[in-house]
Amino acid sequence: MTKKIAVVLATAVLAQSFATSLAAADLNHTYVAPDSSDGVRIGVLACNIGGGIGYLIGSAKTLECVFTPAGGGTPDYYSGAVRKLGVDVGFTTRGGLVWAVFAPTAGYHRGSLGGLYQGITAEATLAGGVGANILIGGTAGSIHLQTISVTGQLGLNVAATGTSVTLTPAG
Repeated sequence: MTKKIAVVLATAVLAQSFATSLAAADLNHTYVAPDSSDGVRIGVLACNIGGGIGYLIGSAKTLECVFTPAGGGTPDYYSGAVRKLGVDVGFTTRGGLVWAVFAPTAGYHRGSLGGLYQGITAEATLAGGVGANILIGGTAGSIHLQTISVTGQLGLNVAATGTSVTLTPAG
């Protein structure tokens, strides 16, 4: 069953990569906001992903992120890591990841996005490529990242993995 899900996700990502290859190659940060039942959108978390090599059963890459509050305000910086366990073959030179950030009410406290997010990832890259992440977690559920995020990257890679993202407030 898990293999079928991974194949379906990988196929969907491949189809999406053909439709959005120019945006992925430029690493433009775009996203589609989910409906209002997810709470109040308080900003956007944009991350640069370090390059690396996928070793058949997994990989680990660094993250440097900036949270930009909706309606302006002082940006908040995070560092972290993306760890994947599953089929991850190839290499990427760099990547970008964007999440919309939601809270039960408007407002944000520095460092609130720190924590561990876990889920699944499917990616396909041939020069420029895209991926989709379904990750859940963070700080006690009070502030959460958009459940589904989009990754753009450069390299030659295919991945269908279990994924964890750790975010640590910088400074």
